[in-house]
Amino acid sequence: MTGFEQIPGIYHRMLGDVLVTALCDGYMAYDSLDIIRYPDHARLEAFLAEETRVSPPVVSINAFLLQDGARKILLDCGSGDIMGPTCGRLPGLLARLGIRPDEITDVLLTHVHPDHSNGLTDPASGNKLFPAASVHVHRAEIAHWFDDGQREKATERQKRVYFDAGRIQLRPYLADAVKMFDRECEVLPGVVALPSPGHTPGHSCYMVRSGGEAMIVWGDTVHVPEVQLADPDVGMIFDTDSAAGAVSRRRILQRCVDEDLLVAGMHIHFPGFARIRPGHSGAFRFVQEQWFHAVNHGHRPEVWSPSKKD
Repeated sequence: MTGFEQIPGIYHRMLGDVLVTALCDGYMAYDSLDIIRYPDHARLEAFLAEETRVSPPVVSINAFLLQDGARKILLDCGSGDIMGPTCGRLPGLLARLGIRPDEITDVLLTHVHPDHSNGLTDPASGNKLFPAASVHVHRAEIAHWFDDGQREKATERQKRVYFDAGRIQLRPYLADAVKMFDRECEVLPGVVALPSPGHTPGHSCYMVRSGGEAMIVWGDTVHVPEVQLADPDVGMIFDTDSAAGAVSRRRILQRCVDEDLLVAGMHIHFPGFARIRPGHSGAFRFVQEQWFHAVNHGHRPEVWSPSKKD
């Protein structure tokens, strides 16, 4: 049997007083290691084999929903209809949760690549899909993707999928709903933007704090954890500047280690939560968080003891 749904791509956990929900918009199964900007494919194969992962990699596409009182905040908003039949599931997942698009108060974009921003607008009508939301994004993202000079340097596919799609998605919000930042700052109470350029000019992470707990939503800091934690200098063909991206990646990974941060990753295998630990010779280790069966503070389910009588 093939083609059936394993589970709904929805997973909840608490962060202090904030309910964090991972939403799997889908996945991309690539046909080549050429998506990774590194010539030694044997070394890449070894990294993947060490972690018993398939090659070429299958990359999850996640978004995250924060609910805190009256706020419903999306961190990235899925890929709409631009990434093929394995993606674009976020609207159905929100409906399954009973959340209407007009209830979303804010969309925080890590960057404007299509798998992160193409759920903002209906391309056919030009209507906002989140009519009540403010869209938060680094100023350099708007400057880059709306720059005709930069567009002319791009390949035909990049023009269509990155520049043109990004403009279609953002234009309806630009007049009154886009809120730009250009440095580390608090964009919403308890949420701080952390610019981490390289993958794109304005790529940004977001630090979320509540009740003494902290989580970093790191966007595309890492696409293929098995490779890019083993060697953080390895980039992707999607990078605007892979060298700058590697600098940002090492800085974010080290901060995750130093502060023992919970990571929420757009391309970490669903449900997308992990911790980072130091490895050998400049490498890092990736420890995916266990699947918790209870949605509560501390994630401790009811404990069964062998001494209990049925």
